[in-house]
Amino acid sequence: MEVTDSLNFGHKDRKDIYEYIERNGTVREDEVRRALNFEPAALGAHLTVLRRDGYIRKVGNHVEVAYAPGEEETVELGDFDVTIRMAQNVDLESLVDAIHEVADEGRYIEAETVADLLDHEEVVLRHNDVNSRMVFVATVGDELAGWVHLDLPEAEKLSHTAVLTVGTRPEFRGNGIGSRLLDRGVDWARERGFEKLYNSIPATNEEAIAFLEGHGWETEAVRDGHYKIDGDYVDEVMMAVSLR
Repeated sequence: MEVTDSLNFGHKDRKDIYEYIERNGTVREDEVRRALNFEPAALGAHLTVLRRDGYIRKVGNHVEVAYAPGEEETVELGDFDVTIRMAQNVDLESLVDAIHEVADEGRYIEAETVADLLDHEEVVLRHNDVNSRMVFVATVGDELAGWVHLDLPEAEKLSHTAVLTVGTRPEFRGNGIGSRLLDRGVDWARERGFEKLYNSIPATNEEAIAFLEGHGWETEAVRDGHYKIDGDYVDEVMMAVSLR
């Protein structure tokens, strides 16, 4: 299942089961049964239908949302062999740490919000009736080097747009990893019919603004003094790129 697929369960109980699994990540079947007060036979029947319809998959005695893994590529970028792939729940801790490491430089407020949300929800990918998100990561060996995150609103009037954040940990910069991640996120969105991507950056983050401009993004608006960083008011630069 793609995070952009429509959700149609045909039964309230199956919708409740999917939403519990989607909200909690990889969970034990008996945990689902106790949380939703199902009889074992009834839960088993609903899980069978959800698996048949491609919404969930069984992993041992656990179940999880059956997101399509997508393409995984390993490329040589500068000094590193880098693997770009869809993020998984096992990446959660490393992903949050990497985003916080970039955000703690004080120049990427949107990324800080993403890290806090991931840490709070304890689930990497989301797909429900309210909001969905896709995340790709770059890894070097066992280390998570960077990420690209797409926030995908489900509201009909906003469903043609998405908010993208991208970042690379300091020790991996200068090797083209950020560009590769950005391209992966943009290509993924374009292929699924999104028309425009947005990213908001403090005006003091001139490096990030130049990076996006170098990839065809443009400044769409500036909000005066929107951020307060280290006691100083800083403008927000709202950048966008058209995918049409």
